[in-house]
Amino acid sequence: MQLPWISDREILQARPVRNSLRTDRPAAFFVEAERTQQGTIEDVATLFLTNRECPFRCLMCDLWKNTTPDAVPSGAIPRQIDYALERLPNTRHLKLYNSGNFFDGQAIPTADHPAIISRIRHFDTVIVENHPKLCNERTLDFHDRLGTEFEIAMGLETVHPQVLPRLNKNMSLHDFSSAARRLHEHGIHVRTFILVRPPYLNEAEGIEWAGRSLEFAFANHVRCCALIPTRTGNGIMEQLAADGHFAPPAIRSLERVQETGLPEPRGRIFVDLWDLESFSRCPHCRDRRIDRIRRMNHEQRVPPPVPCDCAVTP
Repeated sequence: MQLPWISDREILQARPVRNSLRTDRPAAFFVEAERTQQGTIEDVATLFLTNRECPFRCLMCDLWKNTTPDAVPSGAIPRQIDYALERLPNTRHLKLYNSGNFFDGQAIPTADHPAIISRIRHFDTVIVENHPKLCNERTLDFHDRLGTEFEIAMGLETVHPQVLPRLNKNMSLHDFSSAARRLHEHGIHVRTFILVRPPYLNEAEGIEWAGRSLEFAFANHVRCCALIPTRTGNGIMEQLAADGHFAPPAIRSLERVQETGLPEPRGRIFVDLWDLESFSRCPHCRDRRIDRIRRMNHEQRVPPPVPCDCAVTP
């Protein structure tokens, strides 16, 4: 089957309405428990900053819904950080996610870096997200001035040679490996996002290529991989589903990818738990499967399987 190429214009035209946001507050903030590289389970303060949307129009992305069409004013990002941290319990670890790229100057103004650093340098670990092509001198300078453990989360998505270029991510595997190597050489840790069953793959292929993507990531200086079930919700994914080019993965496929990869001595493997119940149609085992995945996230070992008669219907 010939795989289609989807343009920026088609992706933009298919979009539903963007959410209305305030620029003086983050889109969301909460505390979540995560296993550290040292093997302890610790709380992480997670902030989803409100800022201008990412310039890359990734085929599967719906994160733009919680961004603004224009750059936020200088000082807005530090105010958002203040707003969230004043309302969250104290933690040792911080994620500053911004539905795009932390080192895109149109999203997070470079002029705000000193004010941001002054607010977060007391954390043991700071994690931000960024596109491999935007891991630049500003990234290294921020790390040098921050003076604490710094980690960049980059989307690898998939190593499938036909699917990756069709995700419209404007990134090659060479771009990813080069960025990861440069960050590693400067003492910056790397985590990555891997899609389970991206468009154009069936269920078995989705499992296989997620496993291959894990192997590639850990061979290229990645210390933590987050498995993301590919979702609808951005307009174009619904169109691909209607055309037979996409279906979301079953929850058992997420389990399979994670348990096959564990234990992984080179790093951690997590499954994204957000809205995970929507990936199972079986009310008898759904909650037990989610709990099993949560246990694997925390323990990084494979617990006994969940017995159920839903072998055919996910």
